[in-house]
Amino acid sequence: MAMLEVKEEEAILQGQVDILRYTYNFVESMALKCAVELGIADIINSHGQGQPITLSQIAPQIASPSTDLDLLSRLMRFLVHMNLFEATIDPKTGDALYGLTSSSKWLLSNEEQSLAPLVLMANQPHHLASWHYLSQCIKEGGCGFQKANGFSLYDIPSEKSELGNYFKEGMACTSRIVMKAILSTYKQGFDGVGLIVDVGGGLGTAVAEIVKAHPHIRGINFDLADVVARAPKYPGVIHVGGDMFDVIPKADTIFMKWILHNWNDEKCIKILKNCRKAIPEKIGKLVIVDGVLLPDNGLWDSFVQRYDLTMMVQTINGKERSEVEWKKLLREGGFGRYKIIKIPSFLSIIEAYPE
Repeated sequence: MAMLEVKEEEAILQGQVDILRYTYNFVESMALKCAVELGIADIINSHGQGQPITLSQIAPQIASPSTDLDLLSRLMRFLVHMNLFEATIDPKTGDALYGLTSSSKWLLSNEEQSLAPLVLMANQPHHLASWHYLSQCIKEGGCGFQKANGFSLYDIPSEKSELGNYFKEGMACTSRIVMKAILSTYKQGFDGVGLIVDVGGGLGTAVAEIVKAHPHIRGINFDLADVVARAPKYPGVIHVGGDMFDVIPKADTIFMKWILHNWNDEKCIKILKNCRKAIPEKIGKLVIVDGVLLPDNGLWDSFVQRYDLTMMVQTINGKERSEVEWKKLLREGGFGRYKIIKIPSFLSIIEAYPE
């Protein structure tokens, strides 16, 4: 009986710890944003090829004439606790030496595979404000971002150009990382492809990377006319303006990266049916790159769950879907067969075929 009471007390105490941790989880996000704004990872990396350095070596490199060493020390202590940096003691001086970890290497601004722009984008006040409308979204519907800011995330007014730049840079850095994961893992998936259409391809960066890695492929970058009008020229790629809800250019493979999670089921089915019309009956293939809520998704499950709520507050109809939801959606859109291919990313490849 005493043992049961002890376990119950431990569970109650753990429950208190959990609630307190969830309440102050924003501290991690703000400390991370601060580290990026101060350029701490870049400072350490630029000093002696990334060798650990002291606080007094970090401080002068911060763009401020009056950096507070005590406050910086407390920040670094917490960032070490987060495993963003490592701390060792100099045996000669007794000073703490701060070095990079596998996490902080993702914050280096001069690296192509940097997440620093996403950190800054996600933690902008306009983005954070939308979360205060989560309960209102559930009760009334609508978009938290729009409720908080008076405009849509995908229609940022010109006078908010700084916010627009944060959004573009954040999305661009994510795309670069995802495309590297796709091209390194899904090589055989492009082997038999002759002509590929990237639906919602923006400025054409993704399809250009596919064509560059697989020169036998010809690429079409398909997006709204005003979007492709700004797209640069790429070898082996043509830009076509149009609306995926009307008609999609014909090809033997259609590629859609992070598109369907923006739309409700009805709109997705319409897009999928247009994809089905655009590809051949027997050899046609649809390659979807999107989030899949999988129970065995390991490292990524927690993030995809978080991103589902992010879509809830920052878009009108956006959502992440489980495999059961994807299966139903694909079937109604004309794709009776599919397989999910995991890649080193929070997104997965869904390879779908006509019925």
